[in-house]
Amino acid sequence: MDAARVRSLLATRRPGYSLEGAFYTDPAMHELDIDAVFSNEWLFACNVAEIPRPGDYVTLEIGRTPVVVVRGKDGEVSAFFNTCRHRGSVICTEPAGHAKRLVCPYHQWVYELDGTLLSARQMPTDFDRHAHALRPVHVEVICGMVYVCIADSPPDIARFKAAVTPYIAPHRPERTKVAHSMTIIEEANWKLVIENNRECYHCVGNHPELLATLIEFALPDDPRATQDFQALMQEKSALWESLSLPHLPADGGTEFRCIRLPFHRGAVSFTADGRPACTRLLGDLKETDLGSVRMFRAPNNWNHFLADHIIHFRVLPLSESRTALKTTWLVHEDAVEGVDYDVETLTQVWRATNAQDATLVANNQRGVSSKGYRPGPHAPSEFMLSNFTDWYAQKLSDYIDAAAGGRGIIRLAAGG
Repeated sequence: MDAARVRSLLATRRPGYSLEGAFYTDPAMHELDIDAVFSNEWLFACNVAEIPRPGDYVTLEIGRTPVVVVRGKDGEVSAFFNTCRHRGSVICTEPAGHAKRLVCPYHQWVYELDGTLLSARQMPTDFDRHAHALRPVHVEVICGMVYVCIADSPPDIARFKAAVTPYIAPHRPERTKVAHSMTIIEEANWKLVIENNRECYHCVGNHPELLATLIEFALPDDPRATQDFQALMQEKSALWESLSLPHLPADGGTEFRCIRLPFHRGAVSFTADGRPACTRLLGDLKETDLGSVRMFRAPNNWNHFLADHIIHFRVLPLSESRTALKTTWLVHEDAVEGVDYDVETLTQVWRATNAQDATLVANNQRGVSSKGYRPGPHAPSEFMLSNFTDWYAQKLSDYIDAAAGGRGIIRLAAGG
């Protein structure tokens, strides 16, 4: 596969329809996604609550590129290419951990938490340690949410930061602790995982636990909305405005989405009975019925910010047909397990929903791999799918144009 082939696929793409099968199944397209999207965009990595102490770190892999996010001795968050400057070994080999210093397990080169090289044993006396510090990765922390970008020149994130901060800041994500975290491997292309999340058309037939509290309408003025939802929306909007909490949709274009929406009447949290999952509310909040701030940013993160807890979802592609989905539940930093919250109660709704979605997207992957697959139309309620596929197509187009202006080719997997 070459640039002409990708351009042809993009040119024949029908807006408002699913993508051609090659976008979901071709190994060469996966490699292009890593280069054009994941290596050239801000990605959600973690919450600062996951690395609370100096020396705490988390790792992630962006395609074949390992990255480590670490809390420094000064309390600041940094990120580095998780690659030793000696002969390239991965340094931090676990998904998360704690270290006084970062020590390469291969030849024991020792790095300070700020990336400087402290020791390189057996190297000559004139060896320049300063020239061999860990290579930094761009970092942006937004209300405690850590985003990283491995591009030389990252795209602008200021508009996103300014737009979403008023919605999520009252929930104080930076003043939380991890109550539970889990990673599942979904047997589907990452775009199918994102697309599945971007619509609730499938919810009524597949997510009974979720719909016990979640209202499937994605807009306050959804034309399908019932009179009861309209009345509920007016009631909750008045409450939120009295608390100076924004709720109308943020102007995120196709890049991101942020909105506050209510739960079903009488429900205040993602629990089987709708009651709070944690009795200690987030930050300085006093009102339990704040609905959920639903925040999504392409290409790899969606979130729910409630009065009592926060849920982060992080997507990372592993291959053209495998995706890692990490879900993290956070509660107030001073909440006590067994007193203020129970992990089973806190997590049961989304653990069930994630398992159901994993089956759905695996079936979807099998279907788009068929010779009989043809792109199908999005329903009106699936407008967020159209936003995402438009965003994705533009990322590929921009990357190909930039490559053509340079070396004239794009790097795709051999044999594509």
